[in-house]
Amino acid sequence: MLKRKLTKLSAVILSAALVGTLLAGCGSSSSSTTTEQKVSYNLGADPQTIDPGLNNSTEGGIVIENAFEGLVDLDKNEKVIPGVAKSWDVSADKLTYTFHLRKDAKWSDGKPVKAKDFEFAWKRALAPDTASDYAYQLFYLKNGEAYNGGKASKDDVGVKAVDDNTLKVELQSPTPYFLALTAFPTYMPLREDIVSKDNKGWATKKANYVSNGPFYMTDWKQKSTMTFKKNPNYWNKSTVKLDTLTYYMLSQETSATAAFTSGQVDLNEIIPAVQKQSLIKKGTAKVYPYYGTYYFCFNVGDKDSANGAEVTKALKNEKVREALNLAIDRESIVKDVTKGGEKPATSFVPSSITTANDSKKFKNKDYLPKKADVKKAKQLLAEAGYPDGKGFPTLQIMYNEGQNHQDIVQAMQDMYKKNLGINVTLQSVERKVQLDDLTKQQYQFCRTAWIADYNDPMTFLDMFVTGGGNNNPGYSNPQYDALIADAKATADGTKRTKDLHDAEDLLMKDLPIVPVYEYDLVVEQKPEVKGLHVSPLGYLYFNSVYIQK
Repeated sequence: MLKRKLTKLSAVILSAALVGTLLAGCGSSSSSTTTEQKVSYNLGADPQTIDPGLNNSTEGGIVIENAFEGLVDLDKNEKVIPGVAKSWDVSADKLTYTFHLRKDAKWSDGKPVKAKDFEFAWKRALAPDTASDYAYQLFYLKNGEAYNGGKASKDDVGVKAVDDNTLKVELQSPTPYFLALTAFPTYMPLREDIVSKDNKGWATKKANYVSNGPFYMTDWKQKSTMTFKKNPNYWNKSTVKLDTLTYYMLSQETSATAAFTSGQVDLNEIIPAVQKQSLIKKGTAKVYPYYGTYYFCFNVGDKDSANGAEVTKALKNEKVREALNLAIDRESIVKDVTKGGEKPATSFVPSSITTANDSKKFKNKDYLPKKADVKKAKQLLAEAGYPDGKGFPTLQIMYNEGQNHQDIVQAMQDMYKKNLGINVTLQSVERKVQLDDLTKQQYQFCRTAWIADYNDPMTFLDMFVTGGGNNNPGYSNPQYDALIADAKATADGTKRTKDLHDAEDLLMKDLPIVPVYEYDLVVEQKPEVKGLHVSPLGYLYFNSVYIQK
């Protein structure tokens, strides 16, 4: 999923500091007063959408994951546990899943959650007219891709509500991570009676935002705050301690950290790079594992991007793209710029990722050096027709606003000038603008990032198939497409892993991307905030959070 953070708003917005003593149920039974159970978290960006079927960013995903519940949940060890489905059966060939839904699962307006709500949501995300970036995440369903491509009907898709509490799912091929995938935002249930009234805009109105998870929306001030309350109709409400969950949208690091210091927010990830290590040492910030890669992508697609003939010619040259990769000193960026303990990215799939079929580490080689290889970069650029950068067009890097991003692109700008003799300009835009331009391929060279949707290399590789919803570079290689298709179709774990390694080999040979570093997650966290689940998939879960002072 597209990494969130850092987009709009620079002023510190209001909220009251938390006061009081401990709730009897959360601590000492001798407390005569109670602690107000409310938490505020800086989301860092006003989500482009919080529609489960349309969202493709982590900031929207965090909101969705805390408002909705899928067939399953993931516990703090990222293991599958029952969600709306109390149990399920899997056929011997692992192609058919039958989910048995809880009869006490309800929506925030009190209506029962039914199997048809899942069937509707999944088929809506697949529908060509919906134009969901994550439609491909449902191609695991039988005829899912065919329906999305106009080659099958909606009724042919392998998801069917047998009755109100039974959902039958048929897969195209055995998929070892399918159960975990049903906890993903795109797989959340939706109410047809609500969505059908305004298919594209229903999720922008708080009155329409009926959800089935721990929290429901009570207020949304665009570019400012979202407020959620404990859902009294949630089947597992007895485990939810918070009464109020507030999201802030502070994109500027100094404002976000000031809000944390003053007590306006209890949790914040938007931290100035220069402060990260000191905050970690002081214990006011924690480091969490994170399955993600910070990278840049070249526009190598065939859409009319208004790049100009010279820029298009340069970016479509494989030697140019390799030179631009080798001219970057990744070790210097993580040591001198980001300063958060990140690892230089020498591949696209992070070193922390394992294969779902055998739980073994996937990474088996370094494709890129940690330090810049200036000699080879200059040689490649000369072979491409640009000796010492002569004749190379000025290249524009787009990035979403935020000081940390700005520091990184400025460092890259200097490296390209010093190491290759080429000029780069910088364009800062709001997060929503960046996401829109990435999708439309209206850019030359753009900062982005990818956070795993599940723990398997497929989540980093299948987005680059031709025409993929999140294939922002517009990359296309039939051999690559075939390897991904084979990896999805085979039941042979060894062959699957080899296909995925071969696919990454091709991707890192063609290099439509510039991997920079592997993420870790640094979070400022008030000591009274207990029970937080920070997933390496990029989500913060508040269903078990409570305040203890």
